[in-house]
Amino acid sequence: MNDLPRPPRVPPLAVAAIVFVAMWTITRVAPSFAFDFGGRRLAALELLLLAAAIGLAGAGSFRRARTTVNPLQPDRASALVTTGIYRYTRNPMYVAVALALLAWSVYLGHALALLGAVAFVAWMDRRQIPAEEHALRGLFGADFERY
Repeated sequence: MNDLPRPPRVPPLAVAAIVFVAMWTITRVAPSFAFDFGGRRLAALELLLLAAAIGLAGAGSFRRARTTVNPLQPDRASALVTTGIYRYTRNPMYVAVALALLAWSVYLGHALALLGAVAFVAWMDRRQIPAEEHALRGLFGADFERY
């Protein structure tokens, strides 16, 4: 039996899309968990803009390093990116998606919708990131370990 982590066959953005729809659905199924506060939509927009900035910074760093952003094939990475936003987080694009889902939950104004962002983070932490880190460890060895 092979215990090596393998990247899931579902792209992270597809996982996010599924979670996005599930979050909206839960607002319809359990309306009693709705909440509202002044500035809710503005807070959602601010979170979304932060998500966009972080995601674009991560993707831009990968583009400048001329390495793949394909999360289904982490073994094809041609560079270990440790500069720019990657000085602060190893997964800025996933942080961006999680923030976008958090923005969506705030926009929806529903307490249970917040679980969508949590579910996305849990999926990435348990399924996607271990496979990526395994591939990067194999490609970049001690450099990845130092990072």
